[in-house]
Amino acid sequence: MTVLAAILGTIVLLIILWDGFEVIILPRRVARRLRLSRLFYLSTWTVWSWLARRVRSSKRRERYLSFYGPLSLLFLIVVWATGMILAFAMVQWSVGPPNMSFSESIYLSGTTFITLGMGVPHTRAARAVLMLEAGTGFGFLALVISYLPVLYQSFAKRETSILLLDARAGSPPTAAELLRRYATGHGLAAIDELLREWEIWSADLLETYISYPVLAYFRSQHDNQSWLAALTTILDVCAVAIAGIDGLAPWQARLTFAMARHTVVDLAQIVNAPPRAPEPDRLPAEALKQFKAGLAAAGIAPSNAAEFDAKLAQARRLYEPYVFALAERFILSPATWMRVSNTFDNWRTSAWERSSSGLAQSLFDDGGDVHT
Repeated sequence: MTVLAAILGTIVLLIILWDGFEVIILPRRVARRLRLSRLFYLSTWTVWSWLARRVRSSKRRERYLSFYGPLSLLFLIVVWATGMILAFAMVQWSVGPPNMSFSESIYLSGTTFITLGMGVPHTRAARAVLMLEAGTGFGFLALVISYLPVLYQSFAKRETSILLLDARAGSPPTAAELLRRYATGHGLAAIDELLREWEIWSADLLETYISYPVLAYFRSQHDNQSWLAALTTILDVCAVAIAGIDGLAPWQARLTFAMARHTVVDLAQIVNAPPRAPEPDRLPAEALKQFKAGLAAAGIAPSNAAEFDAKLAQARRLYEPYVFALAERFILSPATWMRVSNTFDNWRTSAWERSSSGLAQSLFDDGGDVHT
């Protein structure tokens, strides 16, 4: 019995250590499906999201979902620590004195793992196990302490670009609003610089989510913003540029589109979210007419009106199925193509203001939009 306990404890310990290595240290995607952390997130997110979908208020639902990312990270650390304490307890019980009960082994293991060292075993094998556990516990705590700051630095870096998109594309961001503001501000040519920045942002996002997949569950600071909505908006703008509009060369748009599509495709694969049909259609025929009419009002015209619709539809088919899969997986809303008329940019409002600030309207003669 004690031999089986030692074997089982060793197996459990190796599984947890390897899982922690893959999650915290290994900087690449792990394709293996049978993983402790994957099973943890699959089971906990299934329950959490099931409850979230039954919350009618969108604000309450978003607030409830915002707790999952940080809490899941803490719970995963607790699962790892508890598993290692129990694993070492089984090994300690098998090599310790015959009169030691399993509950005493758990107590000895727990105090050793958190480096208190409240017990002294009598056998050499038990002392060796105790020393190994003390070193493992110290190393585990050091890794966790170094892991959390890196994680939150990556989160802050992700959110910075999303917040900067507020004044450029509205809240929530839309392709129509971004194109309109640039066309009436700096000019469409200035979009190239923005798309170049978002090409780098997309690459950073993909690399970050491969190394730290838990960040995908972290919600943005504002309910009407998200990493998926921002990424979808950039893809929409790139799709319009690739379809062809006067005043905007498609070269940078193609580069950004390639990187952004690569990101959504790989992320869907990482979280096992198969692409699905975009339902409802984000840009049906009538909405497409309104979209083009809005562009025309801002002085934006297709380079080739006869081919514009077909090219735009072709580009959308390359990324929208993956965007919808990710939206379903994380309970996020993909960006719309056109701005909702009764929404205001986040920068123009505050907790003390019910609507757009009069000062903001007086500063910007086009209704409060900022051109950059």
